[in-house]
Amino acid sequence: MKSAKTLAAVMLAAASLGLGSCDDNKSYAELLNDEAHYINNFLVDNIVIPQVPADTVFITGKDAPYYKIDEDGNMYMQVINPGTKDNKVKNDELIYFRFMRYDMRSYDSSTGTFSSSWGNEDDLSLINASFRYQNYQLASSAQWGAGIQTPLNYLPVDCEVNLVVKSRYGFTDEEANVIPYLYHLRYFRPKI
Repeated sequence: MKSAKTLAAVMLAAASLGLGSCDDNKSYAELLNDEAHYINNFLVDNIVIPQVPADTVFITGKDAPYYKIDEDGNMYMQVINPGTKDNKVKNDELIYFRFMRYDMRSYDSSTGTFSSSWGNEDDLSLINASFRYQNYQLASSAQWGAGIQTPLNYLPVDCEVNLVVKSRYGFTDEEANVIPYLYHLRYFRPKI
């Protein structure tokens, strides 16, 4: 876990110093600008509310707005199903999730669709994705990045959301790629 984070930090630092580059020999700063462009290209086709409601009562449904989760615009959340009231997650609780993630670079604003996606949402033969809430000491939790857990800061365990996530809050082994994703997420407790 520690070595993976160290490696990611070194890769990030090298990219930001211009020692390494990714797509089309772009600098890290250029990749960050591209990332912001891809997110804005998607959000311009949606209603965006600049903050989470103080009472955390969200407008919900497939046409609900996206809420800006943090000041820097690293994540935006659309609440499809708010879940069951008083079903809040506890620290270090094991949570399973199903997801589909869409590469925001593949978003076509003329059709409102993505051409590139991957996840375990509909294919039960794919990985069982899980984390221990707020326990980033475990590689099994940290590998998904902080973004995946963020909706549970506001909503019950059985919620369903769409979440726009900048690369630095996504899968840790992909941080240096600077690719933003839209995640469709559903959370579950393990069945005993």
